[in-house]
Amino acid sequence: MPLERDFLLFMAGVYVHIPFCKQRCVYCDFYSTTDASLRATYVELLLAEARHRRCEVREAFTTLYLGGGTPSQLGIQLLPELVEGLRDALPLGGVEEFTVEVNPDDVTPQLANELAGLGVNRVSMGVQSMVDSELRLLRRRHDAQGAINAISSLRDQGIDNISLDLIYGIPLQTIDSWSHSVDQVIALRPQHISAYNLSYEPDTALWRMRERGEVQEVDEDTCVAMYRLLVAKLRQAGYQHYEISNFALPGYHSRHNSAYWDGTPYLGLGAAAHSYDGTVRRYNIADLRGYFHLIIDQNVAYQEEKLSWQERYDERVMLALRTARGLDTGAIHNQFGQDAYDRLMRQARPHILAGRLTASGGWLRLTPEAVMISDSIIRDLFF
Repeated sequence: MPLERDFLLFMAGVYVHIPFCKQRCVYCDFYSTTDASLRATYVELLLAEARHRRCEVREAFTTLYLGGGTPSQLGIQLLPELVEGLRDALPLGGVEEFTVEVNPDDVTPQLANELAGLGVNRVSMGVQSMVDSELRLLRRRHDAQGAINAISSLRDQGIDNISLDLIYGIPLQTIDSWSHSVDQVIALRPQHISAYNLSYEPDTALWRMRERGEVQEVDEDTCVAMYRLLVAKLRQAGYQHYEISNFALPGYHSRHNSAYWDGTPYLGLGAAAHSYDGTVRRYNIADLRGYFHLIIDQNVAYQEEKLSWQERYDERVMLALRTARGLDTGAIHNQFGQDAYDRLMRQARPHILAGRLTASGGWLRLTPEAVMISDSIIRDLFF
């Protein structure tokens, strides 16, 4: 598929983790807390961390991403303090894409106005479903109409780059109800759509519900059919399928997330945030009070791991093959050497002959039919 020119060049990004939620969704295993009393202290210490780590990544920052958790839970009081503090602490003058994750229930006209005033030009919203019974099962705080209203509030303030998340494989979800959600989201014409198969992560509320027999997993064949329906409908509606779980109207791919898949360095701030400089991965402690103590005592709250060249090779293969652009075999040769290149092509050959991979112009790509078994193909190519 054709890709936009700027898809080919990425600069460093900043990710800021906001671990606060009003309530936890049944499927979520990201680090978060519902203790609102800690928000102001968290913003203060996160900014202290930012000031200390500003020189850690030397490339220019071109994306800023506030994720969570639920960043919109900071509200119109703490969000400006956080954003203005980040601009004082970090060289963010070249940021081109500034994304904030929001929950539809938090998006009032006042919040939308505040986001626009802060320079936010992209909003990522967890819609998950447009069927109210499915939203209740997931313990989402909004209903379908609430999502529609939130999008309207954002667009009224000039925020016209909106990404919506959807989930398929929800217990009791059917092909028909999934088709309804997809159709409703397409009708809203967001610039970007991400869609994920519901997973049962250990120790989540959903995992415990399954263990008690309160819910039953949607079977694999139905999930595959849901994914294929999604791909077909979005392609027909003009969305580019540029990564296994991500779709965008031309020119609206996520620059921040695309940099992750391209192996570009990024700085992660806040509890549970990860950073990567091309060789070393740093990961902050996933505990709020522990984070507080470490920032106060040491200015940083991370452990670090230097990746071996084999680990960097495997990660490059895995992330690149998830994208429509694919894996640049010439870059593998240049970065890892002739032996690694020869090994890659030898391992890829059975999949090329079977029609699961294509090899063209120095790039390896998954065929559309192979996307649903991509994990096993990628594992076969690991060093």
